[in-house]
Amino acid sequence: MREVISVHVGQAGVQIGNACWELYTVEHGLSPDGRLMEGSPSTNDDGFSTFFSETSSGKHVPRSLYVDLEPNVIDEVRNGTYRSLFHPETLVTGKEDAASNYARGHYTIGKEQIDLVMDKVRRLADNCSGLQGFFIFHSFGGGTGSGLGALILERLSTDYGKKSKLEFSVYPAPTNANSIVEPYNSVLTTHTTLEHSDCSFMVDNEAIYDICKKNLNITSPSFTNLNRLIAQVVSSITASLRFDGSLNVDLNEFQTNLVPFPRIHFPLATFAPILSAEKAHHEQNSVADMTYSCFETGNQMVKCDPREGKYMACALLYRGDVVPKDVNTAVAVIKTKRTIQFVDWCPTGFKIGICNEPPANVPGGDLAKVSRSMCMLSNTTAIASAWSRLDHKFDLLYSKRAFVHWYVGEGMEEGEFSEAREDLAALEKDYEEVGIDSADVEESGEY
Repeated sequence: MREVISVHVGQAGVQIGNACWELYTVEHGLSPDGRLMEGSPSTNDDGFSTFFSETSSGKHVPRSLYVDLEPNVIDEVRNGTYRSLFHPETLVTGKEDAASNYARGHYTIGKEQIDLVMDKVRRLADNCSGLQGFFIFHSFGGGTGSGLGALILERLSTDYGKKSKLEFSVYPAPTNANSIVEPYNSVLTTHTTLEHSDCSFMVDNEAIYDICKKNLNITSPSFTNLNRLIAQVVSSITASLRFDGSLNVDLNEFQTNLVPFPRIHFPLATFAPILSAEKAHHEQNSVADMTYSCFETGNQMVKCDPREGKYMACALLYRGDVVPKDVNTAVAVIKTKRTIQFVDWCPTGFKIGICNEPPANVPGGDLAKVSRSMCMLSNTTAIASAWSRLDHKFDLLYSKRAFVHWYVGEGMEEGEFSEAREDLAALEKDYEEVGIDSADVEESGEY
């Protein structure tokens, strides 16, 4: 038993959560109220107790916690199709929202909620026999996601020090934003959570919009379309915890293999195949095809160009009818490609996981039903460009001290802005140094 508790914070976290739990119920053959359906695959499989706890009446309840400072988004869950799946105690809402303001989510309104939230987390944790870690879903740009999300991560660090904490974060998109102060919120929350989070998988809305338009022919994607795609990635990452496979990957294994230095823990997620139903019949979808397409920019969840950086580590997570021999052949070909460069201090660079359960698709979803899929998590120095883009926007706003009074008014020190900005400048520099080859370092004598 290696349970995982999922904490969904703010609008983005909750809506991604809805998509994830919808997919998990389909994968495990559960009805929307958490009961096993006839002929479901999970009747002989205890793997899903990592994500669900079984009640005495035979119902399966997600080990999840929904937290938002305003009630609207979670009320939709309370009244939606899955209302009887979740334990009412695990849906926590406040009365007023964080108004896209990190300081409100972290200092004023978030402070009032945090003890209640931690109390609920403790109850969920007490219900586990061997808690493995936490998944935190939140956005960087919103007030609740950034402020309260950071506060929850800080408290989890204090209360459950040794447990893994993995984030799924919605990162601000390069050109379109949901709020003007996203750069402030993102820089502040990254600074606060940098030492509390063990691994952070970033997705940006724009990258996923483009995938929906190009690969799935959805002319105007809604958040439901985006979130269902993110849910497939999350499901691939957690599949090996929930199902058997020929090469299983544990939460701690992700960290061991993907995080070479504590601060450099932002792997880039790519997913394949992303096919609409009408295209699926014309695709071969072999292991090699999937593996190559994961190294292309079109399947990435964050806008950045991996050709401009170097890879430090890749985790290739396959599911479905995949045999290790095919994987090894595909990886051997990848290693010969000139465009895919690894840092010279990490010669092997590939971690492989294979889960026998094929990917499920949600009824009425956009993705075609396929017999195999893969998700690649790669730690690459190219993601530094996403940070520098964000820092640049932060500088433009902060040079005029625009909107700063809203943060100071909520009890935040103005010095925290420059402190956070310096921390991110250091993060950019960390990425730069990691990408330098060891031969160059020996010449310059830096170590």
